[in-house]
Amino acid sequence: MVAAACFGVDRRLHDEIALPAVERGWQVAITLTPTAERWLKASGEYDRLAELADLPVRSESRLPGEPRPHPDPGTFLFVPASASSTAKLALGIADNQALTVLCEALGDPKVHVSVCPRLSEAQAGHPAWPGHLATLRAAGALVTPVSPDQPWTTLLDALPVAGTHRP
Repeated sequence: MVAAACFGVDRRLHDEIALPAVERGWQVAITLTPTAERWLKASGEYDRLAELADLPVRSESRLPGEPRPHPDPGTFLFVPASASSTAKLALGIADNQALTVLCEALGDPKVHVSVCPRLSEAQAGHPAWPGHLATLRAAGALVTPVSPDQPWTTLLDALPVAGTHRP
């Protein structure tokens, strides 16, 4: 799973996505945007996520020669996806580790990518926004906007089973 810094990541990511995924038997690999990492560390949620996942929580790229810390996933869930990160993904701008793995996955037809934007009405009203969503959908991503009162756990139900469970 990939998370950006926006609307509830510091309160909801562990309880509504990561923990239910682990309880369903999925191996959870978490990659954060740098700002999401800062928010989660400030709130104390970073440590809870790190304890839950059996793989390291990442936000930085590895150095040349270092082993890959996560296996290649069959499914990515990007929640919450900020307006900025969603736009960057649609444009192919991989300026942090989270967007790098998503941009690579979006180009691979064997990998399922679910993008769950959470943004304000003003951000959704930007004239480029519909084009960004259309680009992601054309690339094969499932785009499911997250409403403020929607439990994030419902997003797990929309994920394909293949490639998400532990062997």
